[in-house]
Amino acid sequence: MQIPLQITIRDIEHSDVLDAHIRDKVKKLDEFFDRIISCRVVVELPHKHHHQGKQFNVRIDIGVPGSEIVVNRDHHEDIYVALRDAFDIAKRQLEDYARKMRGDTKSHESKRSNEHIGINDEEA
Repeated sequence: MQIPLQITIRDIEHSDVLDAHIRDKVKKLDEFFDRIISCRVVVELPHKHHHQGKQFNVRIDIGVPGSEIVVNRDHHEDIYVALRDAFDIAKRQLEDYARKMRGDTKSHESKRSNEHIGINDEEA
């Protein structure tokens, strides 16, 4: 990564464990796709009504050559589940981006109707 990781934690007590967990997730993304330019992770606890419980919001902005991948995963009661879901989405989006960069496209086999491969109609 060319630009150092930025982690912002809002309205949550900062912990070294949470920070290390985020850094580990970002490291795995960087190992998966080594052309990441920058990554910014924001974890917050938006102010909600008391009867809804704590709902965490995770936003990940990943700078890649010629584009930016943005994941905004919100409203989960467990911060680590919210992080897992957000990073899973980010990895899938990086996979799609890498596929486009390589020029890979999905190929679909043509459907053949009433064709007998290797069998002539006279033999059947």
